Formats: sequence, C-alpha cells, structure tokens
Amino acid sequence: MAQTQTPSAIAAPRSPYARRKTTRGNYELYSWVFMRASGVVLVVLIFGHLFVNLMVGEGVHAIDFAFVGGKWASPFWQVWDLLMLWLAMIHGTNGVRTIINDYAQRDTTRMVLKGLLYLAFTVVVVLGTLVIFTFNPCPPDAPAELLASFCSAN
Repeated sequence: MAQTQTPSAIAAPRSPYARRKTTRGNYELYSWVFMRASGVVLVVLIFGHLFVNLMVGEGVHAIDFAFVGGKWASPFWQVWDLLMLWLAMIHGTNGVRTIINDYAQRDTTRMVLKGLLYLAFTVVVVLGTLVIFTFNPCPPDAPAELLASFCSAN
C-alpha cells in the first residue's frame, strides 16, 4: 500500500526534489541584494563623512555648532547626511528584521518585535529628516562666538 505524503511530512531520502510553489515573490532576494549594495554605498558615505569631519581643517577640535551649521547650510551636505541616515536606517532595520525572522519562534512575538522595529525606524527617520532640513544655522539670540562665520551679526 502506497503511503501518501502531506506537505508537512518529511520526504524520503531518495525521493526527487519537488519545488514548492510560493506566492511571496522575490522579496528576500531583493532584500539580500539591497543589503550588499547599500553596504557599499554606506562605506563611501561614512568614510567621506569621517574624512571631512576628522581630517580636513582642525580635525575633531573644529566640530561644534558652527561647524555643523556651516555644513548643513549647503544642500550638498544635507543630501549627503540624509542619504547616510536613510541608508543606515533601512540597512540596519532590514538586518534586524532578518534576525527577528530567524530567531523569533512564535508569530505573535515576531509581529510585536517587527512592529516595534518599524516604529523605531519611522521615528528616527522622520525626526532625523526634520532636523536636517529645518536646522537653523543662525538662530536668533545665540552668542556670536558659537555661530558660523557666514551668520551676520544683527
């Protein structure tokens, strides 16, 4: 008598491989490719950031409010830092999502952890983007010695 096999049963060692149909698409493949590509771009962004902040000019001693104000007065550095923020957050969130999928055994635990992860991602990306684009390098009533050189003393 032939034994029927259910999808959850373990196949016999010599049975031919049968590919399971999935409806998930290629999300995990795209996620894997994104991690590699974003990692390369992040290395360039981060080393560029470190070089400008630590090696150019007076180095770490020059980093203060005026330095950041001067950098973020330029759209180039706003976009540079925004790309660094977004790519780092998406890259890190995707990595932690993979870890949660690998190690959280219960569906509810996985759902709660991923919900908290996505909430933290959203808060950091939204607040970081707002800070980059709404930063005022010349705040009124600030001491002149703290302001960037391009701020006029009114």
